[in-house]
Amino acid sequence: MIKNIDKLMRSFIVDLGEENIVSLYDRISQQGKKLRSKLIFEIAKNSEQSLKLASVIEMIHMASLLHDDVIDSALTRRNANSFNADFGDKNAIMMGDILYSCAFSHLASLPQSAVTFVSNAVANLSVGELLDVELSKTFNTSKEKYFKMIYCKTASLIEASAYAAAVLEGFEGEDFALYGKNLGLAFQIIDDVLDVTSNDKMLGKPALHDFKEGKVTLPYLYMYEACKEKDKKHMMKLHKKSLNSYESAWIKDKMAEFEVIKRCMREAKNLGNKALSAIEKYNADGLKNIIRQMIERDF
Repeated sequence: MIKNIDKLMRSFIVDLGEENIVSLYDRISQQGKKLRSKLIFEIAKNSEQSLKLASVIEMIHMASLLHDDVIDSALTRRNANSFNADFGDKNAIMMGDILYSCAFSHLASLPQSAVTFVSNAVANLSVGELLDVELSKTFNTSKEKYFKMIYCKTASLIEASAYAAAVLEGFEGEDFALYGKNLGLAFQIIDDVLDVTSNDKMLGKPALHDFKEGKVTLPYLYMYEACKEKDKKHMMKLHKKSLNSYESAWIKDKMAEFEVIKRCMREAKNLGNKALSAIEKYNADGLKNIIRQMIERDF
């Protein structure tokens, strides 16, 4: 089914009748692991509607990444040049807009409740991006603001994917929305942990990159919370700075001292358990595996 998603998405672009747009699309279409589509097919049976839903969600996700890389001035994505690095910010923004527009034109043929939920999620993606930019301007110490941002920027689309798939299958959409929301929050926490614990090759970007970009993610929030006043001030001085090897080691040592990574993993696992509780009445072994794979991943 995953190959069928690629074919359907490309056909949406081909239907626009612009060869240059198709060529640009082919540059980005092979990226990603389609985790949201795998979630959709675990909930809904393979059908024309579920295939269309998965294609729409993947196009929305691709569009959000194009815009995200422009906003972050990112030159790489998954160990390759980012689209904006090769083709410029203007082309990246316009390709993102084209993907959003194509996605919405095909989303409209799905059940109305699914259309509404996914549309709200797309609005939340932009809200999340704005929150991320705003929080990166200063050293954010609010866990509440962090969770609001990652809900909007990451979890909302996973939540919508699960809800819409459940609607197609005739299940209670709210049960699966709660599953998707908690899964999405856990997924982003693991992403933030991997930024600290993984090497450059695994991440496709330098380790501790988030902190340099101004992002005070959950590991840094917990570290700051545990530090003494002197170390808090030192930590704030390192914020948004290109770290040398000593400074990077200091951050990692402090996180080890306070068992920050273990605490983040516990938080992610608790969210995973909440996700599973929401769908306990369904026969959903595949969804249990998705929780495990997303939390135990190294990418």
